[in-house]
Amino acid sequence: MIKVKLINKSNNSAPEFATEGAAGVDLKAFLEESVVIKPFERVVIPTGLYIELPQGTEAQIRPRSGLAAKYGITVLNSPGTIDCDYRGEIKVVLINLSNDEFVVNSGDRICQMVIHKFERFEWYFSEQLGDTTRGNGGFGHTGI
Repeated sequence: MIKVKLINKSNNSAPEFATEGAAGVDLKAFLEESVVIKPFERVVIPTGLYIELPQGTEAQIRPRSGLAAKYGITVLNSPGTIDCDYRGEIKVVLINLSNDEFVVNSGDRICQMVIHKFERFEWYFSEQLGDTTRGNGGFGHTGI
């Protein structure tokens, strides 16, 4: 199990897994006053959380499906990456992709955070790449 050190400067409870099978935890807004996100506007929402991840891990910030489906609210740089050497407050860039204003209140669940292990890599240069059936088939090459 990955252990993550947490400083919680918010009035909110520590993030928890909602179900036994949940891959991530919901993060909550930590605001002095409500924030209105106008249509097609982006805002940075603080969480009051600070983490220390173990070396070789990253946190990914992802949209909440309910906010996206019901209200058009999503994480703009999705997934957002929190590197293991970052020590600042976790803040979330939300965007309103609907035609209606959306209000974020302190304590609202605004995104999910998933922790992943990763491996560093190194480059080596070559004049060609190996052949595959797909080759250089890009966006939509297999059809709809």
